Amino acid sequence: MQILLAGSVVLPLIGALAALLPAPPGLKGKNPDQAVLRHGVTVTGVVLAATIALAAGFDHAHPARMQATTDLSWIPALGIRVHLGVDGISLPLLVLTALLTFLCAVYSYFNMPTGPSPKAFVALILVLESGTLATFAVLDLMLFFLAFEMVLIPMYFLIARWGGAGRQAAAWKFILYTLLGSVVMLLGLLLIGLKSGTFDMVALATDNGPKAQLSHTVQLVAVLAVGIGLAVKSPMWPLHSWLPDAHTAAPTAGSVLLAGVLLKMGTYGLVRIALPITPDGLHTLAPYLAALAAVGIVYGSLACLALVRTGARGDLKRLIAYSSVGHMGFVLLGIASMTPTGVNGALFANIAHGLITGLLFFLVGGLKDRTGTTDLDQLAGATGAALYGRAPRFGGLLAFGAVASLGLPGLAGFWGEMLAMFGAFHPAAGLSRPAFLTFMALAGLGTLLTAGYLLLVVRRVCMGGTLKAPAAPASPAGPDDTGGPATAPALPDLARYEYAAWSPLAVLTVLAGLWPAALLGLTDPAVQQLLGGGK
Repeated sequence: MQILLAGSVVLPLIGALAALLPAPPGLKGKNPDQAVLRHGVTVTGVVLAATIALAAGFDHAHPARMQATTDLSWIPALGIRVHLGVDGISLPLLVLTALLTFLCAVYSYFNMPTGPSPKAFVALILVLESGTLATFAVLDLMLFFLAFEMVLIPMYFLIARWGGAGRQAAAWKFILYTLLGSVVMLLGLLLIGLKSGTFDMVALATDNGPKAQLSHTVQLVAVLAVGIGLAVKSPMWPLHSWLPDAHTAAPTAGSVLLAGVLLKMGTYGLVRIALPITPDGLHTLAPYLAALAAVGIVYGSLACLALVRTGARGDLKRLIAYSSVGHMGFVLLGIASMTPTGVNGALFANIAHGLITGLLFFLVGGLKDRTGTTDLDQLAGATGAALYGRAPRFGGLLAFGAVASLGLPGLAGFWGEMLAMFGAFHPAAGLSRPAFLTFMALAGLGTLLTAGYLLLVVRRVCMGGTLKAPAAPASPAGPDDTGGPATAPALPDLARYEYAAWSPLAVLTVLAGLWPAALLGLTDPAVQQLLGGGK
């Protein structure tokens, strides 16, 4: 188990270095580009197999206990250790990261984005995977910060070199926002470590451990500093403005990984660090966090409604990016409730968002490949997508992703949002219930608005219009093919590689919706222990 966890984190780095080397003659295939893309599929596939084996060997009877731990001294003078471990909170995120990266590698093998050499693309994807997995596996505050920062440079280059229109500005905006937030977060992490005498996250999470040395003032300052850095990555309104530009400009694989796993790093940090280590400080700031989360839910939905209206020239990729602001608002609302119900809902919504939004970004990428645009007015025009008639399987899958994203009961998106609102209905002791009831009501309004804009997307993109042929003189024999209405030419429907890359996300969305206990059974004991001060 130790080897599986450590190997999952280190293997992508080794694979990234190997991707930059010349391929051995027997593995080149048709050309060197195909060889390096196959290398990416192989490495990410091995990492996925390792995380699945880790999940299979995980002691599900004790999900609150750290398992597969490695604890080695790294910088003794600063008390920094290479401390890895996995529990019921981090295990689903590790598997989600490995799955989405593998599916991105499979998709890119058949549909490589336009840009420089595939060698650099594969190497950056693997470095990104390693940093994300490390973020969810490390149990030392300084290692957490390093892993948190490790993903920024690969994502910057993926956007800047393989992105679409406006990629340079979007990449700079992404890196500046996240780096500035990270500088503030580092100050908060150092304050915790210096005041408590340790950077060990497990020791700090216990009430009778080093955390006892953190006064309320220290906790308040620390959670404010750490929270700003995590809120930028989450993304929390109003620190979200980098996200729509980054998603719109990023290649398909970059958008999937950005929405599916990178956004989860911020909310995971709040659960792993802020909740157990600085609970008093978070309790003071929780109403403000909940208020910003509720505003973000409504704001994201209103922004999407503005983009989907006729004549707005809205971009479908940008719309899904704004929808992430709303969906992640539910995660933040659940965390702000500081209750087991709310936090479990937040963790469930994290996984559901990764599955559903990852699928939606894959679909939008495929739609752009088929039609050459993601402009909603063009996709909804008389010569637009009209997917039900031109590519019915593709249109059906897009409609499935949309109804999953709006939180249809029986699919994964429903449970997390419902539990987050239940947490706000009965917040932790000492929090203003009237205030949280107001936030819950705003979140409920957000679900209605979400249903509105997503159903409009389905109506405009999947139904569309029909292309009318010029009227022809009537034939004595009756109407013929030239005299009746003609539909737009068919679009390519789902290809085999698209089935392979997208169907796992659809299947898991259904399974998580029908069997939520599989995930909640992992997270709930660990959440109870975190909120109970390690007891």
